Amino acid sequence: MAAISTVVVVASNRAADGVYEDAAGPILVRGFTEHGFDVAGPVVVHDGAEVEQAIRDAVDDGYDLVVTSGGTGLTSTDLTPEVTSRIVEFEIPGIAEALREAGRAATPHASLSRGICGAAARTLIVNVAGSTGAAKDALTVLTPELIEHAVSQLHDGDHERND
Repeated sequence: MAAISTVVVVASNRAADGVYEDAAGPILVRGFTEHGFDVAGPVVVHDGAEVEQAIRDAVDDGYDLVVTSGGTGLTSTDLTPEVTSRIVEFEIPGIAEALREAGRAATPHASLSRGICGAAARTLIVNVAGSTGAAKDALTVLTPELIEHAVSQLHDGDHERND
């Protein structure tokens, strides 16, 4: 299989405004690069409409995988799950559940992430919480084996199980 084309989108109003430099996005970019993926980003945008546009652009550009970082919390400005829901054609809840489960091993706060996962066209879209810990945990879940199989399925590949 060709390298998985991936874009990392960081949903952070403060990072987009230059208040601080995002640290989670670069962890995801480095990790996916080490997985052998072809990675763009991190693209740092404001949460809400800018995240939605960045995801839509990535789907339109035919990326295999879009991973968002941030915007999954409980504040009124955390809008990434809502805008992602407007884009995905169907959800893939097992991945979002696995991300929360991996995070709960380190902190109970991981249960507060509202991140979702789904597909639009042939693009897998995954919301990850915005902390560096969440980024590291995500890389243990979003393994090459899992992502390659998901992308294959989104391209109508055969079901195969390796026990």
